Amino acid sequence: MKKQITVLIADDHSLMRQGLKQILELESDIKVIGQASNGEEAIHMTLEYKPDVVLLDINMPSMNGIEALRRLKDMGADSKIVMLTIHDDREYLYETLNIGADGYVLKDADSETLIKAIRDVYKGKSFIQPSLATYLAKEYKAANGDSNKSSVKDVLTRREYEVLTLVAEGLNNKEIAERLYISEKTVKNHVSNIFRKINVNDRIQAAIYAYKNNIKKL
Repeated sequence: MKKQITVLIADDHSLMRQGLKQILELESDIKVIGQASNGEEAIHMTLEYKPDVVLLDINMPSMNGIEALRRLKDMGADSKIVMLTIHDDREYLYETLNIGADGYVLKDADSETLIKAIRDVYKGKSFIQPSLATYLAKEYKAANGDSNKSSVKDVLTRREYEVLTLVAEGLNNKEIAERLYISEKTVKNHVSNIFRKINVNDRIQAAIYAYKNNIKKL
């Protein structure tokens, strides 16, 4: 039998926790093993139950999600952590990812986005909603300054450069294939080559690279 992804939900609103639990347990490969109502409970239950993934709300009483995230990372917890928040908390995006969050999902996201986030971080990938990629990249650029822009076009082919601009827009492989009138397999090969050439591991890092290097449509 295929192993289920165990999930701990940490949110101070009971209705939100119950709603998330019902949505997630419709998936055969996901099982909710605990619910916490504040940051301190989230830490205790994460260390006790060792869930594969923790859904961690940022705004909670007693201890907020950012402090809970920081302490879990300091304690060496192995669980992958996906931050849950509302639009008004977007200023925390860069901070939480810098601390070590594995994913960042807005509470108004559809269920498919949340489920993909859980599955992706479980597999060792990072996840951030494409709509937030631009914001993250701008924060990264402000914090780290400009980098050398002259070598980007020398590293990538014209087509790879074009694909990278669309990755930075948040498009998936299928959408890029449709936009460029090429096969999805070809896009996948281009993305793999891009990752290797610019030395990144996932689409979030590629989007950051694109904005940091001022990569724009040709």
